[in-house]
Amino acid sequence: MSLFEIIGGFFLVLGSIFLFLGGLGIFRMPDVYNRLQAGTKATTLGAMSVIFGVGIIQLENDWTWIVKAMVILIFIAFSNPISSHALARAMYKGKTYPFIKSKDKDMDAYKEFIDNQKMEEK
Repeated sequence: MSLFEIIGGFFLVLGSIFLFLGGLGIFRMPDVYNRLQAGTKATTLGAMSVIFGVGIIQLENDWTWIVKAMVILIFIAFSNPISSHALARAMYKGKTYPFIKSKDKDMDAYKEFIDNQKMEEK
């Protein structure tokens, strides 16, 4: 067993742990915003670790694997946060508000922020 296989196997295991925890977070969180956050952060790190691990394992056979893996990692690093932001914004504009555990159920911190900005512009 070579050093590349050991390091690559470590990243594969690390990535699969993050992917499992992301799935568990999606299952356990109370509302769509928390689920989106748990899924995005964990799956971004999990997918990046798995792809990097595969690139490291294949490095001893062909060095172009790591270049391909880096291109995919850059794409994931840009696309996952942007897509999660777009989904969260669409949910907010569709009037799906976060779960609030306090007694003040009409609280919407983002709406208060927008209202204050509009008042300052006038």
